[in-house]
Amino acid sequence: MANSGIIHYLQSSDAITHGVAYVLLAMSIASWCFLIVKSWMLGRAKRQGPRAIALFWQAPTLADGVAALRLADREHIFSPLAEAALQASEVEMPGALLARVERSERVLRALRQALHRSQRRLEFGQVLLASVGSTAPFVGLLGTVWGIYHALGSIASSGQAMIENVAGPVGEALIMTAFGLVVAIPAVLAYNVLGRMVRQLSEELDGFAHDLHAYVCSPADETHDAARADIRDGRQGRRSPARTQA
Repeated sequence: MANSGIIHYLQSSDAITHGVAYVLLAMSIASWCFLIVKSWMLGRAKRQGPRAIALFWQAPTLADGVAALRLADREHIFSPLAEAALQASEVEMPGALLARVERSERVLRALRQALHRSQRRLEFGQVLLASVGSTAPFVGLLGTVWGIYHALGSIASSGQAMIENVAGPVGEALIMTAFGLVVAIPAVLAYNVLGRMVRQLSEELDGFAHDLHAYVCSPADETHDAARADIRDGRQGRRSPARTQA
């Protein structure tokens, strides 16, 4: 009965109602396709991240670590940070304190830019889910209002304004509101779940950037070795720069 009512409503509706239905269908397809692709991408990044970072810190040199990270980080989330640190540290500077300060600022700026690029890659498409979740109910409501207006106009022209003649068309028009909610609810849930995954990966990126800055800007090779040893002990991505450089 429900399916026959929906089919009857769509068959008897006008072009505007059909247009609203097509818009909701397009929004649903777009949000579900994005949800599947984004979930796969973020899930793979979360699985590969710890292993890729571990391989990076096990490398003997920064260049070798970048090469290992490129191979392990298939989604290219963490590797841009290491590449930026390597490029910023390749410029040879004299051993004065001022030169080290300038190097620290140069590396910090390069890491910040790479971090922003990786975060934008993680957040790409989230606005689609937010837009679908916030606008789909109103699009469905538009279809309902137009359907009720169309139904009441037909009833008024027929001259049979009894309750049984009004309830059917009005109830069928409410289908569009239900369609809007069916499209919006999964989009809102997906936005929250994927947003949580993005925040977790962003925290790992921030910690990795801090460790890279501390390692590249440490004043001596023995400090490099100490920093690498600390990270191998399981503290990568969680140390602040002040504590590392102290």
